[in-house]
Amino acid sequence: MAHIPAERCLDIIELLADGAVTMPLGEIATRLDLPKSGAHRLLATLVDLGWAEQDAETGFYRLSMRLAILGQRFFVATGIPDICQPLVDRLAGQSREFVRLAVVDGSSLTWVAHAQGATGGLLYQPTLGSNTVPLHATATGKAWLATLATEQAAENVLRVGFGDAEKYGPNVIRSLDALLQEIEATRNRGYGIAMNEGEPGVSAIAAAIRPPSGGPALGVVSVAGPSARMTESRIAEMAPLVTQAATELASFWPLRTRPSKFATASNMIAA
Repeated sequence: MAHIPAERCLDIIELLADGAVTMPLGEIATRLDLPKSGAHRLLATLVDLGWAEQDAETGFYRLSMRLAILGQRFFVATGIPDICQPLVDRLAGQSREFVRLAVVDGSSLTWVAHAQGATGGLLYQPTLGSNTVPLHATATGKAWLATLATEQAAENVLRVGFGDAEKYGPNVIRSLDALLQEIEATRNRGYGIAMNEGEPGVSAIAAAIRPPSGGPALGVVSVAGPSARMTESRIAEMAPLVTQAATELASFWPLRTRPSKFATASNMIAA
């Protein structure tokens, strides 16, 4: 029970972070099933600590830039911009399509880096929005699910559901049976494919980033483009490029491998 206020503060932060919205107290309380008095106390705490701001004219609440700044600091500290971005850029140039890098985040995937390789004609540029990857509807999601035990893969998808099929392309997976069949096909193939699934008119190929020494996947690298250009034959031609990029990323993956300065200090003291 002692952790409930902290958890509810995080709920408010996530709510306000979705779309960088500004909300009145009443809507925040309703959306999070909180009494207004409790929501007001939590918001006052976030404002006092500098995580949120209250508009002087409307009284509505929004997040401050503190979360964005902290997130950027963490992102830089992971090494992804310095170590992974050059490989993402290179793959974009080789494929002449849109490349994205996603990292594993608990039971989901989050896109963290991208590069545009197309220079003319039809360009695929995803709309800005949530960075959470739809696992059942994307090549990225399928590539990662195929590295998990079947039961765990199904659980990760069912936790959020298949969503509204109208939001996706005409070929999107709509049932658990179809998902399990696609996961098995992805395992046998060695990479994920999505053709007119995540978005109408868009196709993609993705490969999981797996440590050379074994263990769970660390992330996924993908190439996506207009379906008119990303045909089955072109996707097959790109497979070696994508899988090679995943192998290279895995060979020096920066996340979880950078020693903590505190651990280093402890080792020096112990020595």
